[in-house]
Amino acid sequence: MQAKKRYLLVSAGVCALLLVYAWTLRVAELQTRLSHRPPAGPEPPAPRPYLEGAEQEEDGPLLQHQHTSPRERRDVHKNIYKSRRCRMDTCFDFARCQRAFRVYVYPPARGEAVSESYRKVLAAVDESPYRTRDPAEACLFLLSVDTLDRDQLSPQYVPDVRARIQALPLWNEGRNHLVFNLYSGTWPDYTEDLGFDVGQAMLAKASVDVENFRPRFDVSIPLFSKEHPQKGGERGRLTANGVPPARKYQLVFKGKRYLTGIGSETRNALYHIHNGEDMILLTTCKHGKDWEKHKDGRCDRDNEEYVRFDYQELLHNSTFCLVPRGRRLGSFRFLEALQAACIPVLLSNGWELPFSEVIDWNKAAIIGDERLLLQVPSITRSVDADHILALRQQTQFLWDSYFSSVSKIVLTTLEIIRDRIHTHMSRSRLMWNALPGGLYTLPQFSTEPTLFPFYYGLLGKAPQQEFTAVIQAVSPLQSPLQPILKLIIAVAKSKFCAQIVVLWNCEKPSPPRSKWPPVPVPLTVIQGERKTMSGRFFPHDVIRTDAVLSLDEDSVLSTNEVDFAFIVWRSFPERIVGYPARSHYWDGGKRRWGYTSKWTNEYSMVLTGAAFYHRYYNYLYTHYLPTRLLAMVDELANCEDILMNFLVSAVTKLSPIKVTQKKQYKETMMQQGSKSSRWADPDHFAQRQSCMNAFAGWFGFMPLLHSQLRLDPVLFKDQVSILRKKYRDIERL
Repeated sequence: MQAKKRYLLVSAGVCALLLVYAWTLRVAELQTRLSHRPPAGPEPPAPRPYLEGAEQEEDGPLLQHQHTSPRERRDVHKNIYKSRRCRMDTCFDFARCQRAFRVYVYPPARGEAVSESYRKVLAAVDESPYRTRDPAEACLFLLSVDTLDRDQLSPQYVPDVRARIQALPLWNEGRNHLVFNLYSGTWPDYTEDLGFDVGQAMLAKASVDVENFRPRFDVSIPLFSKEHPQKGGERGRLTANGVPPARKYQLVFKGKRYLTGIGSETRNALYHIHNGEDMILLTTCKHGKDWEKHKDGRCDRDNEEYVRFDYQELLHNSTFCLVPRGRRLGSFRFLEALQAACIPVLLSNGWELPFSEVIDWNKAAIIGDERLLLQVPSITRSVDADHILALRQQTQFLWDSYFSSVSKIVLTTLEIIRDRIHTHMSRSRLMWNALPGGLYTLPQFSTEPTLFPFYYGLLGKAPQQEFTAVIQAVSPLQSPLQPILKLIIAVAKSKFCAQIVVLWNCEKPSPPRSKWPPVPVPLTVIQGERKTMSGRFFPHDVIRTDAVLSLDEDSVLSTNEVDFAFIVWRSFPERIVGYPARSHYWDGGKRRWGYTSKWTNEYSMVLTGAAFYHRYYNYLYTHYLPTRLLAMVDELANCEDILMNFLVSAVTKLSPIKVTQKKQYKETMMQQGSKSSRWADPDHFAQRQSCMNAFAGWFGFMPLLHSQLRLDPVLFKDQVSILRKKYRDIERL
């Protein structure tokens, strides 16, 4: 035992001596190199990394290896690997994004040609809340050079892109740059080569192959046509609450058949599952200039069958829609199927699906295998009715949330990148895959789904039992009989009231606390911070309850009315619930939207002069809506309530809820109107009509929905004893 220890100690000592000797030789070698170093001067240019898809120049890295040290060669190989396998932690400068997430678009060169599709992309970025015109504060850079179509045979192909990009002063090998692309490569290979060196830039690319896709760095986007709308877009074909009837066809497809080359295998075999009854798979060879030179024995029969069926009729009357690969992995059929509530059956092996980083496509599509084409009919027939309905509903959610317009596609791309940068504030998969979607759930508010009203039912959470009343005050206190003082007393008596906040937006200073009525709940006066109409929806830190009761200073509500409205809101926490209702209509003669306060059987807005809503909408209103809309509201001193209704309806795809009739609300306001009251202003309704159209223009569609629902207390107006009625004061009013 002792001998073994001695041998170990001797061995360790010998190893230590050898290490010291080697280190001495290394130091001597370095000193020799330093003594022969040439005089100081300009440093030679750094070796240019060889990037995937780039041409090797004569002075490229492979030749430089003959004259470089082993250490420099290792650095070159490291850069090669880095560019090919970029990730956020290796090819992105997070220091640029410490202050905020801002996107800078390079100014276009004089006479620069830009396609209609790329113009829509740039417009979407320009209207986003992240746009900056100062490159010094930019986190992300976007090219003004059109890179969407890199097919050299396309009329939209832009030459000399490589030289123009390399000449950009901030290019820096593509670091912190985002490059959009729809088409890459050309006939006959259709590779993913863009014709220029992307370097360390992120790619937002359609039809991307999983082998070339850099996970959590690139973004896969859908292939969209030049007719795809800039904003808004058409709604999906499936209504929100209707159970869809069984469709005529089980599986359909109508498209080109490629006789040779890439993409021909799957489409040339579709005739095997076409039965002419519930499986309608139609292809045509009749495309291209020389199709007749290559046509096979089935072409004439296929072309005949092809013209017998209308594509739109097939699309909207089938349960499943086949989406096979074309020349490229992606296809226009993908978005067409989503919009039509036709469940996509994807046959495109190796395709990185659009926004797959955040979207769970198993909830909206059937992902097949091109090699198992003959199994597709049995697979679709095995899906039960409940699963079909769930899949179709999810197609509509995804279409409306992320794909119905170019703006939504671009904003989704930016939000995915933003989540990567600010990982501590990134959205969960639930937020991306459930209503209202990632674009409407701002993580700056919270990353906890239970704090958003949309997920209460899904997560089994009930709203809080209390509310905060927020009263907009614009008139000075001159009499103890003023409506605002009566309103404070009535609201404070509610057993659900946690606190009252008065937004003092009057030019005169707020009165001392002794002038306000004594109430059993905390009363806070906020003055001088937000003297604007939009300021009434600012997310003040003092508001801690889920529910906010928004009130005008001259609102007339009883305690019973407040209590009943709050009870109703707790059943519909994602909506606006309140008393004064208004409606919109389409004026065909003037080709514009109109606003009306007439009492009818329908309404589409509940004004925030007396309404409950979730406090998250304060945050969304302030931080999501563009400054130009908020500035318009402030300049007019009007329409902030309409804008809030637009926002909530756009998010929820639902109408607000009116409680009880409250007919005297309008009459009381008119009686109390004065020269300073906006209700007495003859231009009031004209301004509100203009607001409606400006808001609809920004959203790209009309989000307001009509409703005929009105909720009254149980036994309201029934011929029973008043003592049996819980909210008996409402009937007396």
